[in-house]
Amino acid sequence: MTSVLYDVPGPKAIARNRILAVVTVVVVAAVVAFILYRFALSGQFSAQKWGIFTYSTIWQQIFAALGKTLAAFGLAAVMSVVLGFVLAIGRLSDHRWVRIPVTTISELFRAVPVLVMMMLLYYGLPSIGVRMEPYWAVVIALVAYNGSVLAEALRAGIESLPRGQREAGYAIGLRKTGVMMFILLPQAVRAMLPVIVSQLVVTMKDTALGFIITYPELLYLAKQLSSNVQFGRPLLQSAFVIGGIYIVMCLILSGIAKWLESRMNKKPKENGGTHTTTIPVQPGDPRLQEGTVTEVIAVQNE
Repeated sequence: MTSVLYDVPGPKAIARNRILAVVTVVVVAAVVAFILYRFALSGQFSAQKWGIFTYSTIWQQIFAALGKTLAAFGLAAVMSVVLGFVLAIGRLSDHRWVRIPVTTISELFRAVPVLVMMMLLYYGLPSIGVRMEPYWAVVIALVAYNGSVLAEALRAGIESLPRGQREAGYAIGLRKTGVMMFILLPQAVRAMLPVIVSQLVVTMKDTALGFIITYPELLYLAKQLSSNVQFGRPLLQSAFVIGGIYIVMCLILSGIAKWLESRMNKKPKENGGTHTTTIPVQPGDPRLQEGTVTEVIAVQNE
């Protein structure tokens, strides 16, 4: 049986694909084995380099740095979503005096790298007499950049909706604010939820840039741990442990996003019950009695 999308591979193609699969597995296994061999040869698996993570005080520092990371991410994530909604609605405004400044601000924030913005806030503002804590420099930079990116995603999601959705809202008497809040935005958020979550994951990972401005988050701690001479400067070990924590946080956030998406896309169960349907009746139908209307209501039990 042949497919309408592609031709079914013949015996030679099947044999070739199997050979390529085996060669790929062998090459990947060889690369992994070489990396592990180099790690073992350079003493990366020695107890001295991993011994630093056997102390409870080290894990207390790791959990404290994790709290700093989550504190910056939590506030930045919430404010980024709020700013994204505000900028998206502003860019769709019919008033030029609103649309043009909002578009300019959004494009400016999106064009400036996060690290540059953090350094401007932390190192640049003191030159004009304004001092800023590392925490607020990290949060403000993350909010400005990620909020502008989310604004563009939401704007694209709203404009991708069928025009009939907007016209239907106006037809039932809603003003533009009501159409945006009750019709367009809910559908755009549902459609752009994967993009929003992926940008929040980027926000979480970008908190690591705070170590440049001495914000004591996970990467800042990893840099301190890797410079410990007593344990042989465990650079790779610190990177593996801290990187694993970032991976776990991103997986948790992705899992929450998938759960929300399934909840939003889940259709309500059709429970058994009674509902009415209108059945048109032609003149002269024997079901009509004198003095009755020209339609009967049929009650169906499911």
